[in-house]
Amino acid sequence: MDLKDAALMLASESAAHPTVASIAQAAHDQLAQGQRVDYRLLNELLGEASGKGVLRALHRKYSPAAYEAIIMPICQEIGRQAPVPPRRPPAPEPGSADDPLTAPVWPPR
Repeated sequence: MDLKDAALMLASESAAHPTVASIAQAAHDQLAQGQRVDYRLLNELLGEASGKGVLRALHRKYSPAAYEAIIMPICQEIGRQAPVPPRRPPAPEPGSADDPLTAPVWPPR
């Protein structure tokens, strides 16, 4: 299943939840026009679907393989587009050696 089909499935399966359905329909419409869907819209779609119980209902209704086929294209697109936050080194524990970048003496004691 591709991203456009996954958005359409979520739109049809969430008819009882207008917020989820409208977000899914907007994503599908953009994809049908050949446009790229921003990861923030897809993230909002999954968040709303989760909050309204749509994902839980899909999980109960479909087999694990079918459920994954619906959800994974959306998750993969979010993972592909979303910025990765910078990794920060862990802060030194109190009582351990000084931070080498702020130590008054090199090498730190």
